[in-house]
Amino acid sequence: MRETARDRTQGEAPPNLLEPAVPIKNCPIATSLGVLGRKWTILILRDISMMKLERFNQLLKATPGLTPRVLSNRLSQLEKEGMIRRAEKRKGPNFVRWTLTEKGKDTIPILMRFSAFGSKWYAEEVFEDKTPKRLREIYPAWEAQSIEKRYP
Repeated sequence: MRETARDRTQGEAPPNLLEPAVPIKNCPIATSLGVLGRKWTILILRDISMMKLERFNQLLKATPGLTPRVLSNRLSQLEKEGMIRRAEKRKGPNFVRWTLTEKGKDTIPILMRFSAFGSKWYAEEVFEDKTPKRLREIYPAWEAQSIEKRYP
């Protein structure tokens, strides 16, 4: 017989505080990772959102090891998923720019938490002085501080 959260509260085991209160068809983390977990995807979103890179060659140069073929595939997948939008000023490959959609902008807090995690736990590899830092030290802009307040 399967143990439920109610059984655990009446027995010795403490309740699982992260147990969903509603029925879940598929894990939302696993579902999100179906898109965001593909190699290079998080870094491409980082480059578009945080580094304000919007052209193919800029994105390619920003991430060593990323090939043009893979970048093209990832951009197509992100566009299909509604995370980014292709903005063409004129016809032709030299005028294509990539911008975040509303759905894509919702990944910014995720990226900031990755930054906070890496800054705290991998400071020796991230910073020259090898000292852990908080988001407000790295990104003093009010947007980063407001994200840190919402997602401490």
